[in-house]
Amino acid sequence: MKRITFLLIIFVAGFGVMAQSNYKVDPAHASVNFKVKHSGITFVQGRFDKFDGAIIGSPGQLESARVFFNVSVESINTGIPMRDDHLRSADFFEVTQFPTMSFESTGIEKVEDGKYKLHGKLQIKDVTKDTTFDVVYGGTVKGQDGSEVIGFTAKNKINRLDYNVAFDPDGAGIGKDVHITLFLEFKNN
Repeated sequence: MKRITFLLIIFVAGFGVMAQSNYKVDPAHASVNFKVKHSGITFVQGRFDKFDGAIIGSPGQLESARVFFNVSVESINTGIPMRDDHLRSADFFEVTQFPTMSFESTGIEKVEDGKYKLHGKLQIKDVTKDTTFDVVYGGTVKGQDGSEVIGFTAKNKINRLDYNVAFDPDGAGIGKDVHITLFLEFKNN
């Protein structure tokens, strides 16, 4: 009886893993963007050009999916090379010591149809904190190669000082709040 119970548990666990799908971010159809207030009067925008990520789960059951994301901090791009070099320095991201930012989900909460709260751990430099992204599910389509493609927009606002990105700590020239917007397409593998 114990052997049958053990085999049944293995079968159910194996079927559950097989029923899940893996989706990998399509960098050609995705972007990781941010904006920060400058001198209190306007915003400076930028993006990170190198990143990867994955969703393990089903678009029909997003609440039970897991999300992983990594960003190469050195790929920061504000369109001004001198500013980008400064952002890579010890004043901001210290890319030689901390080359990657990462996010790992801890839960997904459905707010209403097509809208979710993505809870997880965001690691920037030597700090990992709980954070929540507001996510809008854009839908599912078939890609040109026949694969399933799912789309999302995710937004968040963090205080950069919480992550030891502490240049201009008073926020007089560079705002403390960083507004993050991700436009993401994931392809089924």
